[in-house]
Amino acid sequence: MASVNKLLAEKLLEELGGSDNIHSFTSCMTRLRVTPNNEELVNKDAIKKMDGVLGFVEEETLQIILGPGKVTKVAEEFGLLIDSNSDGVDLKEKAKRKKTELNKKNATPFKLFLRKISSIFIPLIPALVASGLITGITKGLIQAGWMAADSQIAIILSVIGGGLFAYLGVLVGINAAKEFGGSPALGGLAGILIINPAVAGITLFGNALLPGRGGLVGILLAAIFIALVEKKVRQYVPAAIDIIVTPTVALLITGIVTYFVFMPVGGLISDGITKGLLAVLDYGGVVAGFVLGAAFLPLVVTGLHQGLTPIHLELINSIGDDPLLPILAMGGAGQVGAAFAIFMKTKKKRLKRAIGGALPSGILGIGEPLIFGVTLPLGRPFITACLGAGIGGAFQAHFHIATVAVGVSGLPLSFLIHKGVFLYLMGVLIAYIAGFIFTYLFGFKDEMAGEFD
Repeated sequence: MASVNKLLAEKLLEELGGSDNIHSFTSCMTRLRVTPNNEELVNKDAIKKMDGVLGFVEEETLQIILGPGKVTKVAEEFGLLIDSNSDGVDLKEKAKRKKTELNKKNATPFKLFLRKISSIFIPLIPALVASGLITGITKGLIQAGWMAADSQIAIILSVIGGGLFAYLGVLVGINAAKEFGGSPALGGLAGILIINPAVAGITLFGNALLPGRGGLVGILLAAIFIALVEKKVRQYVPAAIDIIVTPTVALLITGIVTYFVFMPVGGLISDGITKGLLAVLDYGGVVAGFVLGAAFLPLVVTGLHQGLTPIHLELINSIGDDPLLPILAMGGAGQVGAAFAIFMKTKKKRLKRAIGGALPSGILGIGEPLIFGVTLPLGRPFITACLGAGIGGAFQAHFHIATVAVGVSGLPLSFLIHKGVFLYLMGVLIAYIAGFIFTYLFGFKDEMAGEFD
């Protein structure tokens, strides 16, 4: 008997137009992302109404919201079905002949650029979450006096949790070069050019270079540049000597440009981002916190929220903590409060089941099932959830709550709070309550949920 996940994968593949219509697919924490050859063959309405599908987003890929954990299992079954139906034909080669252009109204250059940046950092999220949690819990135990900072167990845990952040530039360089059509190994070298401690021995214009200057911005510039140089050089180099000449020339040119241009320019950009955000929070105070908290859920809807990851990391790299993440984390908390309100008011059993299935993920910081399965389809509750998130964001901004690492929002983020864990949790509770009140009083009537009959 076929598993539930396999049955869902079969239904999805059928409504997506079959194996021959799949150009490529991938999955992230909650979404199955599919690029079809011909979008006209996709039955979008059927997919939206399918049991097990929490939401459906149309961008340059079709994004099917399945929820954390489940998406991995369904994606695995989906891939097996495609392989078994492909008759040995390379789907990518077939797609080159069949693929049609997918015209998207909102595919502006700025959004496309942010999605490129998101694609660089999305694969790193599991590593960032794991390292961040270990680092945060270790620091929390030390601050609470339950573990000596110089004890062997504290040192071991710190090394395990902090290793990623010491060499993050290499992984970012690898992904950036890959995303822009270059060799991943050369992208890794671009990251090493900046974080290498030996950089301190280089003196330019009378000033010694500082290892890591330019941060992730400089690394992104260098990795993208080396990918572009590699492709350009390859056009003029005979195939027989390509393996020798192309990477050597690309690395040499990139290295020189990095030390003369990318490190100082990246440093200026990084300083501008850091100082600008801190100024907004310092001078804007609770108003800035409200606006940032309320605006985060619309970013999640578009999938552009992952593009903020380098900003979070740059804040941690520059000032040692991140005051932005706790504010944005209130987006999920406002959503949870709104979902509780709908659950209390509705008499529709199907809607109650949808909320019950998505709430645990929302409380643990994965808000997409609630967004795409509940509040966004209903309309007004999405707005009241944003208002609740804004109240929580204002609270976090007022008390200057900050994290020591990047991780998922919700309750798990409390392990990453530098100081004021209790205040952070109070802010989460406030966002829950505000989202609940706004939605219960103004955001939901049962007749709005006709599609859940």
